[in-house]
Amino acid sequence: MSDPSKPSPKPQTTPAATVEASSLPFLQRMSRQSLTWAIGAAFETSAKIGNLLPLANPERYGVSVTRDIPYTDQQDTDHLLDIYRPLDAQEPLPVVLYIHGGGFRILSKDTHWLMAIEFARRGYVVCTVNYRLAPAHPFPAAAEDVCDAWRWMLDHVAAYGGDPDRAVVSGESAGANLCTVVAVVACIRRAEPWARAVFERGVVPKAVIPFCGILQVTDPRRFERMGLSSRLTQPVIDSCFANYMVGDPSIDVTGPSDASEHPELADPLCVIEQTVPDRAFPPFYIPCGTADPLIDDSRRLGAALRAQGGIALESEFEGQGHAFQAWLMKKSARLCWSEVHAFLDAHVGEPAAEAPAVHTSSQPS
Repeated sequence: MSDPSKPSPKPQTTPAATVEASSLPFLQRMSRQSLTWAIGAAFETSAKIGNLLPLANPERYGVSVTRDIPYTDQQDTDHLLDIYRPLDAQEPLPVVLYIHGGGFRILSKDTHWLMAIEFARRGYVVCTVNYRLAPAHPFPAAAEDVCDAWRWMLDHVAAYGGDPDRAVVSGESAGANLCTVVAVVACIRRAEPWARAVFERGVVPKAVIPFCGILQVTDPRRFERMGLSSRLTQPVIDSCFANYMVGDPSIDVTGPSDASEHPELADPLCVIEQTVPDRAFPPFYIPCGTADPLIDDSRRLGAALRAQGGIALESEFEGQGHAFQAWLMKKSARLCWSEVHAFLDAHVGEPAAEAPAVHTSSQPS
């Protein structure tokens, strides 16, 4: 866990990436696309296999699931959510909106059942959501969708035993970006209609849990300049920008340019660093592994929130890589989740009595 006695790092607000007019050279383009496809296929296959195991049955942990509930008027799979509820718990219960990761272009609520069970078994009603994916649906589609899901949850979760006055938002990787967007637009009045609708709803999350987030999508090469990324990880980070911001996975990404060319809410970290909120930001628990190239975003987020007078608890897990918390057979993942629950107990209220621990041998981030 970060030492609060040490000075916080200075915010490193950086400019956006330059988008070349031409695509990447063929071999580089194929390398990036093959790598991101392989990672996505591995995660999705791992989740499907894990979901078939008896140990993945939610009822084993005292949890029920209601699947494929539409949260907008759109009749498609992009706008569905699942609700996980503890069985025989005293209602109303605190609620969690959980937003999956996947670089804004892959995965779904169905690949992230483990996270839902982990929250639900501790006494939370959990809404896990699908949202429109890039590159077919670049920014702001995903941000719009999760904001719609947040408002739907507040309006309807009471019918499922949840307490909308004790609402939490969480996600990992790209989902951490999106859950931070929800917190930002709940606290800062903005012009975008979908963001303004959240602000006017008037409910600020009781807590925010962004696991290992890419919190500034623009300027993806900052990780390379800081020596945090590798030849394996940098193409994946570049693809987040190419898919989400440009809608073209083959586009080239080079050096920095003017950040004002790009929408701020793709970079919720920069918004927090640069904007005084209209309402106080909620408490944030910010876990990340020290071997994750995205760790600098987590450190910046903690520093920015404290500079705004907010509560931010970073927790750094030595030697752990991206989304390590998804692999619950690891001691570090179990420690991370114990810290999550302790943080929520302190800021949301005591959940129901703990159910048996989740066991799985296969679960993606």
